[in-house]
Amino acid sequence: MVDVVYKLPKKHKLLIISLISLMMIVALWPSEKATASKDHDKNALEVGKRYELPVKVSEKTEHLTELNAADTPSETKKVEYSFIDHEVKAGDNLAIIFKRAGFSAQTLHQLVNTNEETRKLTKIHPGEVLSFAKDKDGKLAQLKYVLSKTDTLFVTLNQDDSYDTAIKSKEIETVAKSAGGEISSSFWTAGITSGLSERQIMNFADIFGWDVDFANDIRKGDSFSIIYESHFVDGEEIGTGKIIAAEFINQGERYSAIRHTDGNFYTPEGRSMKKAFLRAPVNFKYISSSFNPRRKHPVTGRVTAHRGIDYSARTGTPVVASGNGKVIKSSYNRLNGNYVFIQHGSKYVTKYLHLNKRMVKTGQKVKQGQKIGTVGATGRVTGAHLHYEFLVNGVHRNPKTVELPKSESLPQDQLAAFKPIAKDLLTQLERNRELRLAMNN
Repeated sequence: MVDVVYKLPKKHKLLIISLISLMMIVALWPSEKATASKDHDKNALEVGKRYELPVKVSEKTEHLTELNAADTPSETKKVEYSFIDHEVKAGDNLAIIFKRAGFSAQTLHQLVNTNEETRKLTKIHPGEVLSFAKDKDGKLAQLKYVLSKTDTLFVTLNQDDSYDTAIKSKEIETVAKSAGGEISSSFWTAGITSGLSERQIMNFADIFGWDVDFANDIRKGDSFSIIYESHFVDGEEIGTGKIIAAEFINQGERYSAIRHTDGNFYTPEGRSMKKAFLRAPVNFKYISSSFNPRRKHPVTGRVTAHRGIDYSARTGTPVVASGNGKVIKSSYNRLNGNYVFIQHGSKYVTKYLHLNKRMVKTGQKVKQGQKIGTVGATGRVTGAHLHYEFLVNGVHRNPKTVELPKSESLPQDQLAAFKPIAKDLLTQLERNRELRLAMNN
């Protein structure tokens, strides 16, 4: 090997000598002191193993961390409760149900006296359901009580053994629906047939009560249309809301009403449906006799002027004031029985005769729609009914046809926004009516 190196050119000899020198320097360079043991040092790092870097936390931070962990809302911790349902049976009360569910009278007392919400539990009814969930120690962890189709009461146990309450409400979806029909016998029957509820029928009659006497003016062939709110929860219809628009065709005359943002109803032109007087002082009932100056008196048989309208209804049916005014007479005599006279300004007087009970006194101020008495059979009568009279400047007028003061109109600044909405709703009412007619033909 030496001979080989020796025979190489001088330039190559210097390169080889330099490489050998560098290798010797690296080999002889001192390294860090290392230790070893038979069992391997347990503090030594192992290849391929992950280690967490310890970080020192102040005592205050550690305390806050514990509080946050303890006080995390149940929604965040996603606590799952396993409920057992207990239906309320006839004769049940909370004590019986709690005992049946395995909870003490002390737990019941504590829960019921938590707040006003838990006290509602004392008013449970047969058919309702109370749902109980226990924790690992057998305590009442949560109680669930359905208040309505939208609201559910939850009573939850805290770490300090007190109870918290919360009412969770489902989202209500409101959609517009329509209905309508033609009257063949009565408006009530036609309304029920069209799918309207009793409340909707009464509300409809109230809307047009200033223009139409539903007890006397209804005729076969009259028709009605209505657009109203319907409420849904989870796709299930839970009830109806307010009337949005309505139309009534009575004896060939059309009446239309649109609900404004103030909650009141107006004609398409913006005039209030509310007027100074109601056409009838009782909810629509049938009438035994109408205004007739030449009718025979049912008791005497003689032809005497009948300057009013008789509303036949059961004893006790509410009678209301047809307009704002002041009671000028509330008394009794043998002909009128119990009666009430009301002065409306300087021009109008209304009279209500044969009442079973009077609920206002002479000199008392009354509001339109206020209950002033009930239908009866006092005085010279043959049966229970209300006799109603309407006087203008001291002269009797037919309550059905007397011209009444005009109602107020919406302010001009509101009319601009109201009229386009009213027009669209009227178009929809018209289309609904045409569709019903096409389906019936």
